[in-house]
Amino acid sequence: MTATDLPAVLMLERELFPEDAWSEGMLRAELADQPRTRHYVVAEDGGRLVGYAGLAAAGDQGDVQTIGVRAGHQGRGVGAALLAELLDEAGRRGCAAVFLEVRADNDRARALYERFGFTRVGVRKNYYQPSGMDAIVMRRRAGAATVGFTREEDFS
Repeated sequence: MTATDLPAVLMLERELFPEDAWSEGMLRAELADQPRTRHYVVAEDGGRLVGYAGLAAAGDQGDVQTIGVRAGHQGRGVGAALLAELLDEAGRRGCAAVFLEVRADNDRARALYERFGFTRVGVRKNYYQPSGMDAIVMRRRAGAATVGFTREEDFS
C-alpha cells in the first residue's frame, strides 16, 4: 500500500467500519513507518481495490493492525490471501508470535483466524467505540498450521 492507495482505502474503511473507521491521518502515520515497523498491502480485482491489510512488527512480535475486504469480495479468499501475506512478512521479520484483536461479534473473521492457527488468549472489554463491543485477543505462534488455504492473489 502506498499513499496513492489512500483515497480508495479510506472509502472502503468508512464503508466497512462506519463506527470506528481509521482516519486519513492514522493511515498516513502507519504508511510512514513502512518498511521499518509496518507492512501494508492491497488486493485489487480488475484494477479496483477490493481489500487491504496491515502488520506492525517490532522485535519478535507482530500485530495484525487491520484487514478489510469489500463486501462483494468477502468469502472469496481475499481476506485469507491478505492474512497469508501478513504472516509471511511476520516470518521474514522473525516474529515468534502474531497477535490481533477481532470484534466479538465477527464470527466470520474469527473463523478465518482460527483456520490460520490463531487461538483466543484474552478479551478487551468495550474495546470498540462507540459501540462498546468487546475484542477477542488472538495469538498465532510461528509455525502454526494453516488449514485449507492456497495462495492465488497478487498484491501491490
